[in-house]
Amino acid sequence: MVVPLALQHAHVEQEDDEWAVQIPDHAQRADSAGFRASKALAKKIIETLGAGQEFYGSASLQMHHGGSLWVLDDAGWFMVQNEAGIEWSAQFCADPAKVDALRVNARRLYAGFPLSIPAMVRLGYANADTILNGQITDAAGVATWVDSIFNSCVPLPAIRHVATLPAGGGRHHYPAPITDIELIKYDDFNLWVTDAQDQPAAVVPVAKRGDGVSRVRLVYATPNTTLDAEHGQANENNTAVEFGPDSALTKKAFERQ
Repeated sequence: MVVPLALQHAHVEQEDDEWAVQIPDHAQRADSAGFRASKALAKKIIETLGAGQEFYGSASLQMHHGGSLWVLDDAGWFMVQNEAGIEWSAQFCADPAKVDALRVNARRLYAGFPLSIPAMVRLGYANADTILNGQITDAAGVATWVDSIFNSCVPLPAIRHVATLPAGGGRHHYPAPITDIELIKYDDFNLWVTDAQDQPAAVVPVAKRGDGVSRVRLVYATPNTTLDAEHGQANENNTAVEFGPDSALTKKAFERQ
């Protein structure tokens, strides 16, 4: 949860992505004690991963409120994600009963990995057992869960967390089913390309590597572009937007191969 400090004047937040929104007076936000404790634990865990960190990258990591469930077995620590993650700002519309269902789901997982919670306590996260086993019935319980190690610590480099294109496709700006492709694609395939309006789009191949098929399918288009309208119409018609070998988007996607 966020610790309220002095009220600030109304101000403007904006990015290079050409958006701005008026923000009314609110308490200045800072990391809660719970989130600081979660990040400290996650850092200690990640330091033990070695080669197991390849999915997270080598850059400085940020912690994403994405339903992180860190578990320990005889081979070491690894992370899985709960059915849903809860961003800090989403907690105020969160039904405690539904959040408690996520807690129960996590508790069932940890029952199968009994080394995990005692190891968290040894690493300084003293209230791990209390959070995992305490029923969530009110807003305070939701806030505790949201900033706990069981939700708030999916490690992402900034480029995959909050960056905007062309610097990088961050999860806070683009759909997770698209940004997750960055984790598993071949390094020489360009997921992100630019359309005729010089706006970001994401494409994927339509056949496996080696088939000799130079064709891609559109999976994301920048909102309010011509390509986005075409994509939306295709979805309504239960079809896909694809581009052949002569398309600039296809050439950009495969240009490093």
